[in-house]
This record gives sequence, C-alpha cells and structure tokens, in this order.
Amino acid sequence: MKAITSFFALTAVALFATPLAAQIKFEQSTWKAALDKAKSENRLLFVDGYATWCGPCKWMDANVFKTKDAGDYYNANFVNLKIDMEGSDGKSFGMKYPVAAYPTFMFIDPHTGKVVHKVEGSRPVADFISESKTAKGK
Repeated sequence: MKAITSFFALTAVALFATPLAAQIKFEQSTWKAALDKAKSENRLLFVDGYATWCGPCKWMDANVFKTKDAGDYYNANFVNLKIDMEGSDGKSFGMKYPVAAYPTFMFIDPHTGKVVHKVEGSRPVADFISESKTAKGK
C-alpha cells in the first residue's frame, strides 16, 4: 500500500513540476457571448473560422495554436474563439461574417462589431503573431 501511495505522490509531483506549454485559450461559448466578453474587457475578439475536415485548420491546431509564443501573445491581447463554420453557431456567425476559405482568422472590434483585420490560410507562428499585431494597430 505504501508503494502505491508513493507512486501516486511521485507521479503528481512530476506532473505539476513540469511546466505546461502555453497555448491559445479559446472560449467555450457562443460567438455572441465571446463578443460581449471582449467588449467588457475592451479587447479585440479573435475568431478562428474553421471546418472539421480542413487540413490547414488541423495544421494550425497542431503547430501554431499550441505554441508558447502564440499562447502568450493571443491570451494577453485578445478574447479567442474557435468557430466550426459548418456547425449551428458557425452558420449564424457566417451570416454576419462570411467565410470563403478555411481557416479564416478575423479580428473583430467588439464595440462596433466590425472586422478590423481578416486573414485566410495557415501560416507559421511568427507570421500568425505578426498578423495579430497588424490587427491591434488598426
């Protein structure tokens, strides 16, 4: 019994001592709720408009959104939201903010509801962060 307790204690220490990689934290809400949150926090709303079958979308998930650099910058500067454009919330969102290619990244001013910057297609981390800086400057 003592060996089992020691094993679990060592496992817990190892898990909590290992720094977790920062990644973009996406809201688990509707786009309207995320827009309201962005407005109350006076930050742009970043939207990743994706489709579940989209290869470049999956590449962004695996190679960009999970990086420390992207996570640190986006979490500090935006309210982040992923929207499956073929789901019910995506269809509603797409009526107001049409998407012609996947992935489409939009930076929306929550006070006016206007897209201040829009980018289509996957890109490396540095370019992804650069696009967000362009959006913040508008």
